[in-house]
Amino acid sequence: LVWRKVGDAAPARRQSVSHRLSQSGQAGQGISAHTPQVCIVDTGVRGTIAVGLVPQYYKLDYQPGWLPHSVAYHADDGKLFNGNGLGQQFGPKCFTGDRIGCGIYIESFDRGMATVFFTRNGKEIGSVVLAVSPDGLFPAVGMHSLGEEVRIDLQAEWGRDEDDSVMMVDSHEDEWGRLHDVKVCGTLLEYVGKGKSIMDVGLAQARHALSTRSHYFEVEIIDPGEKCYIALGLARKDYPKNRHPGWSRGSVAYHADDGKIFQGSGVGDPFGPRCYKGDIMGCGIMFPRDYTLDSEGDSDECIEGAEIKPKQPPPQQQQQQQ
Repeated sequence: LVWRKVGDAAPARRQSVSHRLSQSGQAGQGISAHTPQVCIVDTGVRGTIAVGLVPQYYKLDYQPGWLPHSVAYHADDGKLFNGNGLGQQFGPKCFTGDRIGCGIYIESFDRGMATVFFTRNGKEIGSVVLAVSPDGLFPAVGMHSLGEEVRIDLQAEWGRDEDDSVMMVDSHEDEWGRLHDVKVCGTLLEYVGKGKSIMDVGLAQARHALSTRSHYFEVEIIDPGEKCYIALGLARKDYPKNRHPGWSRGSVAYHADDGKIFQGSGVGDPFGPRCYKGDIMGCGIMFPRDYTLDSEGDSDECIEGAEIKPKQPPPQQQQQQQ
């Protein structure tokens, strides 16, 4: 899920917008083994993003934490707001790419009170005791300036290690075999390299190869950056980390900035349209019906010797073109 703040960026307090999220789709159940987590995609004009818990019928034109029986961690100043408009210093400020999480210690319930904790990038910041509303507590996100955008993961798993009680939040990093100058935020990948030379390439390579059971994947362009130098494709396991997919042997890739296909060479061929913000690029393998994986024959030849073909129109359309 991606939420984006739109409209006038007025500084008035009541211009804020809050989104109340029902966890697991059950009314009144804001408590679960899964901790809501928000990744900041864009801080917008001021980065006034708040993450926390609110009652079921919380006013949607107030930031979480401003009204009674609500609590929230605010990204722009790192303050905690606990039921009023006066925040207390709580943690660091948060920026694009940071992950903010919020949850409740199940064992802390006692006579209508609960301990609410907050995390930043998978590590616990701190906690606060809160009176639980009779209607329950619901995960909520508030945004207050133009252009703010967040990605929401309502199923982020967490737990406490028995030895050091460090928070563990699922960031999907285990799905990637190699990461170079790329930051993972849930399902979001962000380039964090210098971007000054042809060698400043960021590479994210999946841990597992495509197979007959998992033969296709897609990527949505959330932010194209300055020049949309985004490439999607397949590469050998030991592919150079500072080379775009498609540039070196044992790889093939479709490049978004020029719509070209690169197959083991730095010279691309026209292949498809250019891609922009919001476009979804996909890549897959059409395995033969009688295909069997030969683990001993796993080499780069299958990629280097492949014949690249643009998508062909249906037979009827081909006859009309002739």
